[in-house]
Amino acid sequence: MPFDQFRRFGGEVVERLARYFEEMETLPVLSQIEPGSLKEALPISPPETGEDFSDVLRDVEDLIFPAVTHWNHPNFHGLFSTSSSSVGVFADMFASAFDMKAMLWRTAPASTELDEVVLEWLSQMSGLPEGLKGIIYDTASVSTLHAIAMAREQLGLDIREKGMSGRPDLPLLRVYCSEHTHSSIEKALITLGLGQRSLVKIPADEKFKVRTDLLAEAIERDIAEGYLPCCVIATVGTTSTTSVDDVKTIGRICSERGIFFHVDMAYAGSAMIVPELRHHIEGIETADSIVTNPHKWLFTPFDLSVLYVKDIELLKKTFSLVPEYLTVGGNVENQMDYGIQLGRRFRSMKLWFVMRYFGRQGMVSRIREHCRLAQLFVSKVEESAGFELMADVPFALVCFRACPEGIEDLDELNERLMNAVNETGEAYISHTKLNGEFVLRLSVGSIRVEDRHIEKVWALLNETLNQIS
Repeated sequence: MPFDQFRRFGGEVVERLARYFEEMETLPVLSQIEPGSLKEALPISPPETGEDFSDVLRDVEDLIFPAVTHWNHPNFHGLFSTSSSSVGVFADMFASAFDMKAMLWRTAPASTELDEVVLEWLSQMSGLPEGLKGIIYDTASVSTLHAIAMAREQLGLDIREKGMSGRPDLPLLRVYCSEHTHSSIEKALITLGLGQRSLVKIPADEKFKVRTDLLAEAIERDIAEGYLPCCVIATVGTTSTTSVDDVKTIGRICSERGIFFHVDMAYAGSAMIVPELRHHIEGIETADSIVTNPHKWLFTPFDLSVLYVKDIELLKKTFSLVPEYLTVGGNVENQMDYGIQLGRRFRSMKLWFVMRYFGRQGMVSRIREHCRLAQLFVSKVEESAGFELMADVPFALVCFRACPEGIEDLDELNERLMNAVNETGEAYISHTKLNGEFVLRLSVGSIRVEDRHIEKVWALLNETLNQIS
């Protein structure tokens, strides 16, 4: 594209994105198109010759925008919002323009070294133990997969070279987690060849925290039966309720038995920059690895997940494989040595932009505000005769349900309520099941959310409930 057109269209794109952010509240939170309609509106074959870029932008306006579910909408409460900031969008523009593939240091010095600086900043802000080394991946699913691979390598079973199939000398490896742990753990075991039968889901208590007594019993029982404990995973901020496992006790159990200990705080890790919330990670110094996702609650565009590890050489031993064409000398960090990827996107730049623009105090104040807004919603639920809380609210996710008198099937009512609210396009909420009961979830996380948005979704819930009950 000629530079004069690049400047012209670049200005148009930024102007359109600015209007998008300004006008977002007027848009339906969930896309209102019918399944398959976007596909049907597009040609079945690619263009034979290049098109005028104005036509491309017109199709973005007419076809793509209507098909977008607006994760940045202040009434997007269904899932953990990606909460993207404008400065993060700018950083992604630079990263796309540079198009670096961070594999060797020399192929991406800026990415390699900025990663290290930014992740040390984040560690300091979050009150994590000194000496941890951070690596950026795309999502927590991938970060956790690497952590479990490290745990498997630490066992010294020569799986890196010999694999697991066809080996009668290998015992059944075991990975332990709460029944409320994220499903990515199970997918990691499938991917790594451990299989679903390796996973031991430990029941939770009435607060939806893993029962550490049952965890210890399960480990001892497996050892007695000849199984080999590989890894224990604690969660700080579970997906369903944001409950917090007892990191300190689980860490002690792992330390006493020499078991790899991974802490999943993909959601709540961002909240650890708030000093008064750090009591949730007491005992974190015993963890061998920790995952946190700045793209969930630190105003950083998707995707950016961080895996902090205590033993970086173990991670390197697990994954480093250097073909001749990538062999280089010198005492430098080569990011290809620390995972299944060869090249990596320049992700740290957007977190660097966010940290620089907001500063620690600005970021802390916004997370505090989200927690306050969640408590505002809690107060409304508690004061209402037609709704009830279903779990504690340690951060900014509220689990609740409608419970009007005279309704026998509350599960069916709440499912209809959720669907009816979402169909309006005015807000988006989601659900989970707790103790077999259908429970509504409201997450506060958009950087643009204010009191009036909480008031709006509360009014919508009550109006809709009155209509359907």
